[in-house]
Amino acid sequence: MSATDTSVLPDYAPVPRSALGPALNEQGYYVGRVERNLYWITDGTYQSAFLTTSDGVVLLDAPPTIGNNIQRAVDEIASANGVSNKVTHLIYSHHHADHVGASSLFDKNVTRIGHEETRRLLLRDDDPARPPNEETFQDRRTLEIGGERIDLAWHGPNHSPDNIVIHLPDHDTLMLIDIVNPGWAPVYVANLTEDIPGYIEAPANALAYSWKHFIGGHNGRLGTRDDLTLHQQYMADIADNSRKAIDSVDPTPYFVKYGENVWAALKGYLDEIASTAAAPVIEKYTGVIAAADVFTESTTFQVMQSIRLDLGYGSQVHP
Repeated sequence: MSATDTSVLPDYAPVPRSALGPALNEQGYYVGRVERNLYWITDGTYQSAFLTTSDGVVLLDAPPTIGNNIQRAVDEIASANGVSNKVTHLIYSHHHADHVGASSLFDKNVTRIGHEETRRLLLRDDDPARPPNEETFQDRRTLEIGGERIDLAWHGPNHSPDNIVIHLPDHDTLMLIDIVNPGWAPVYVANLTEDIPGYIEAPANALAYSWKHFIGGHNGRLGTRDDLTLHQQYMADIADNSRKAIDSVDPTPYFVKYGENVWAALKGYLDEIASTAAAPVIEKYTGVIAAADVFTESTTFQVMQSIRLDLGYGSQVHP
């Protein structure tokens, strides 16, 4: 493995303290109560959650970076409260390996529940680390497990085709993965999102529910309704500035420069639109949202492309 000279790496703005969560223990995780018998786990980068019930433990996602620490966290809470530590149900938020890639650690007899598209995609992917969910639903399903209620809902594609809302109304909590990273900017291309219009709509769908605590799946702290509102403002600023940049950036110099190499010309033109649109957003949110200076231009490129291709903005028909 080659070593990178750290002196040549770029510097970024400091992370706001408000973006950081609680300290991890010696084994590299933190587990804490969300409300009553609902708990969350983080390794500082990924998140999972679990509900202790009279019928056993209901696990919400199983990220591989947390891995065996999931069961250690369950054991810790179960021992402290004198309840069962046996995971009996596992709910998949969506099919991606970074959020459910440790699900094979749990017993084959665990009841796995998720969207019907999650099952289809997991069968396609044929990954032994992610056994397909046997139980599915199409639009909505309410679970009653050990006297606890969990509402599952699919509002259409967003980050992925199968990403769902997990609402625990009796615990004032909503879980929606890979949309809002509380305190942080989305990573590459809007959290590696497949459907930008759905991604932009998703926070409004989440805010239509009644809840106080938000589990976003990433980074080291829980979220609030204010975090989702801030994310909406950030994304709206990206979209607004993308439209302005589409209107103002002139492609001509790139096509003159590169001639027959139209892909080079297109790259230069679209990169300038993205950087022009991102610049005021980066300036506004640096120090407010962690890593706004790191990933905003990448997300802006994806949003700008969606505005062009999904919404048809700036499209011109040859006379």
